Amino acid sequence: MNLINHYKNTTTQFGWITIIIHWLLAFVIIGLYFLGDYMMGLTYYDSFYSLAPKIHEALGVAVLLLMLFRVVWKKLNASPNPPTTNSNLINKTSKLAHLSLYLITFLILITGLLISFSGGQGLEIFDWFTIPGPAELFENQATLAGEVHRLTALALMVLVALHTLAALKHHLIDKDTTLKNMLGVKEK
Repeated sequence: MNLINHYKNTTTQFGWITIIIHWLLAFVIIGLYFLGDYMMGLTYYDSFYSLAPKIHEALGVAVLLLMLFRVVWKKLNASPNPPTTNSNLINKTSKLAHLSLYLITFLILITGLLISFSGGQGLEIFDWFTIPGPAELFENQATLAGEVHRLTALALMVLVALHTLAALKHHLIDKDTTLKNMLGVKEK
């Protein structure tokens, strides 16, 4: 096995930029889910009460920027062809699952912004800069957006688990190169 040495995707292999963005987003998004869940149990007197939301928001903005870059990068690059052993149904299901991962991630990011911008406040990224917020767009914005944010984050974690199981199925049962491709390993 050789590690690939290209940065752009081809019809047979993901490039390093796609691979790095995939794994970086995976780890940060999963971490954000657990941080968000942990934050929900904090009280005013917890030492992490003020810092946790700032970390969550700053990483959320970073995910938004990476996701926007990822969409542009995906449009500018080829996509590896699916394994020839895949059925038409598997290929269609895979496309639907990936589209769902993107859409739910963007919905989480938008609702996160709506929470942060509620009341017309800006989103402060530590003490570095503030992203100005628009006026509140609807009544109970923080509460409603917060509930959608929580539910879609949970839905995303379910999809991530299914995505992981599908990758393992490809690797262990189908014995194709799907997982190796996203790990940057190319068969001789």
